[in-house]
Amino acid sequence: MSNGNLGGANSITVRLEYKNKKGMLAEILKVVSEVGGDMAGIDVISIKGETIVRDLTINASDSEHEEKIVSAIRGYKDIRVVNVSDQTFLLHLGGKIELRSKEKIQNRDQMSRAYTPGVGKVSQRIFEDKSSVWTLTGKAHTIAIVTDGSAVLGLGDIGPEAVLPVMEGKAVILKEFGGVDSWPICLDTQDVGEIVKIVKSISPGFGGIHLEDISAPRCFEIERILQKELDIPVFHDDQHGTAIVVLAALINSLKVLNKKKEDLKVVILGLGAAGAACAKILKDFGIKNIIGFNSKGLYKRVDEYNHSYWLEENLNPYNEQGDLTDCLKGADFFLGLAGPDLVTGDQLKNMNDESIVFALSNPNPEIMPNDVPSNVSIIATGRSDFPNQVNNSLAYPGFFRGLVDSKAEKITNEMKVAAAKAISSVINENNLSEDFIMPSMFDRNVVKNVSEAVIGVASEQGLSRRKNTLKSGYISFKRFH
Repeated sequence: MSNGNLGGANSITVRLEYKNKKGMLAEILKVVSEVGGDMAGIDVISIKGETIVRDLTINASDSEHEEKIVSAIRGYKDIRVVNVSDQTFLLHLGGKIELRSKEKIQNRDQMSRAYTPGVGKVSQRIFEDKSSVWTLTGKAHTIAIVTDGSAVLGLGDIGPEAVLPVMEGKAVILKEFGGVDSWPICLDTQDVGEIVKIVKSISPGFGGIHLEDISAPRCFEIERILQKELDIPVFHDDQHGTAIVVLAALINSLKVLNKKKEDLKVVILGLGAAGAACAKILKDFGIKNIIGFNSKGLYKRVDEYNHSYWLEENLNPYNEQGDLTDCLKGADFFLGLAGPDLVTGDQLKNMNDESIVFALSNPNPEIMPNDVPSNVSIIATGRSDFPNQVNNSLAYPGFFRGLVDSKAEKITNEMKVAAAKAISSVINENNLSEDFIMPSMFDRNVVKNVSEAVIGVASEQGLSRRKNTLKSGYISFKRFH
């Protein structure tokens, strides 16, 4: 059985038919408990004569555990398993998102204004003043979530069809938490030029581009070109969403431990999309001593990576040598973004007292929290079953809320640092502790703080279209009324 937590993605409902006699339910629950199942709900479906039909909703740790639970129930005499349904699959039936109209069309007059002939004068206005598209359509609050399904967390290169449920999930979170509309664009190509061409071609209908689950090094080139050639913000969540939440968690960790960023020695294991972006945001935040390791060991130039020159110029300023164990000596912060079980407790013992470890590979981290040595004061993972979950969902709903509200032209490093500080500020300093450095994504202040921070920076940097759009859109509109 895996180390996965019970519940959430692994929940089944088992419909049982059995004789309605005293003690039967208790016996069934005992069977479930003996194989490690966690009861989440018991419902009576029907009672006919001496027979009762019940639904048992049971949390498990993974698919194998689900099968074990069902097998144990089937093995109990006098019980018939009518059917088994997976709650996660049921939630996905028909997809998780849909398009809804903001206006009800109930008569011919409304139809003539929403569509032909009335819509013609709106199109004419946009033709005459292209900037009015930001106020006269849904462009401003609609994001394209673009992927090729080549680098899905925990699954790898699964393709555009299999990645669609993941992208629908991103769209759900953007809407539910940030109030931002979005739509998955799953592309059946992994060619950089073709992806760029497609995204540029569809960009007139969107206020921003959310790149997701595109493998390195192609993701860097795609983002770089699109940022240069589009006049709307382009956000690669695997890079910048991760960087924002990592910095937010580190800011609060430093507060808890009363450490200064200027004094930190940082070791990063994993310099793919996320690791490179984290190195850059930590540098922007003011951390000077950052050492990086990739699959080949201590970082050296890798020409095929577009960020390699930046990393070469900014990592390992004191030219330390050796392996991970050597470079962890005297380190204050270890950031793992490489894969499961890649660092040991003995290696982490080389770090300073009151050190910080973020082991963020998901679902299985570089080291499990219960395996870290006593000199580690703060341990964070990407998982929800341990304290201090560092998850991108804390960043991108509020970040895109701020982008669409400001109608920003592009994303800057200052926006990302401001977003990280905004997330960290949600928790009052008096409430911070070693086991509580990150707010819950269900705390509505997260989106509020992040969006306000992004709006503020966009305005300060002259990247907000909000004033210009109001002038070109609403004043023109008033002339007709």
